[in-house]
Amino acid sequence: MLSFLSTGLGSLAAVSLGVQLWQFFAALRFPLHRRDIISSPLPGVSILKPLKGCDLHTRACLESWFDITYPGPFQILFGVHDPADPVCETVRSIIATHPNVDARLVICPEKLGINAKVSTLIQLRREAIHPVLIVSDADVKIQNGVLASLVAPLDQPHVGLVNCFYRLANPTTVAMKWEAVCINVDFWSQVLQSITLKPQDFALGAAMSFRNTDLAQIGGFEGLADHLADDYQLGHRLARQGLAVQLATTVVECWDSPADWAAVWSHQLRWNRTIRVCQPGPYAASIVANLTLWTGLWCVSRHDWTAVTTLAGILGLRMVLASILARRISRGDRVDEALALGLLAPLKDVLGGAVWLAALFGHRVIWRGVAYTVQADGRLIPAES
Repeated sequence: MLSFLSTGLGSLAAVSLGVQLWQFFAALRFPLHRRDIISSPLPGVSILKPLKGCDLHTRACLESWFDITYPGPFQILFGVHDPADPVCETVRSIIATHPNVDARLVICPEKLGINAKVSTLIQLRREAIHPVLIVSDADVKIQNGVLASLVAPLDQPHVGLVNCFYRLANPTTVAMKWEAVCINVDFWSQVLQSITLKPQDFALGAAMSFRNTDLAQIGGFEGLADHLADDYQLGHRLARQGLAVQLATTVVECWDSPADWAAVWSHQLRWNRTIRVCQPGPYAASIVANLTLWTGLWCVSRHDWTAVTTLAGILGLRMVLASILARRISRGDRVDEALALGLLAPLKDVLGGAVWLAALFGHRVIWRGVAYTVQADGRLIPAES
């Protein structure tokens, strides 16, 4: 019986190694950070930025959108539900110091669904004057040239949405560094692995562009108002219309406030339960890629020095591959951070297995301090209901 178990675990370890290498080489092949030279005029863009609250990084993230060059007209619409929100003063100050940029603060008082972000987007869309919309999270800092790279592919009629990868730029605590392994190492390589099997049919919500007319064809933002994964749903619905979801080669940065283990666990649990609801099959299969988990269990089942030596080699390989990917997404300018994330990769695997298991059971998530229940179709209802 023990021999059978050891063989099974060894097989899973071998498969997980193959999957890890698959993800790694898919990531290496992708032309990350490539900037195409765009000289021709591009269509007008309305940038929609739903906001709530602010932290030490909010001003820099929002102001980065004023410092871009774009070969076409653009407007920036900041949406806030509560006029007393402290972020309003920050936005007004930024607008005042950039009088040549078409930017406005829009108060969005209506509550049009469970998802407050989408409710704000519905109201911001009414103020948009350009044919292309860009939706971006509040914590995203954009670099020059990224906006054009998000819009240019839309000149192809079959492309319905353009999105890009993102990285956690300031993992200031150990818990955030652990989460940075999830984002800066594994997530983007897993996405690239998945599109070697089939075209992308979902969107990454940090920064994404699409035509206003195509959004109207799928019922506008209104159809997403009760969904937690509004970015996923947006890309998925456009893909069902026969439109392609395309990955830009650029990367944006996300700057977050310091977070402890409880906050990171809650975020990861919400993220995992969201993925489980949206893609139950791939989510269930994703545990197979946990190289540290399966190799560690195989080592325990074998209980000999050969297994221990193999485990040490596998852990070393995992850390090296993780460091390379972390450095690649940061353009190679954060060697120390990449090495730190590589060293944490085995810990990420162990705790990631626990998050994966916890996400299989229950439907409760915490989002912006409020408890919700995620239904089978991805819609949210307040947990007390």
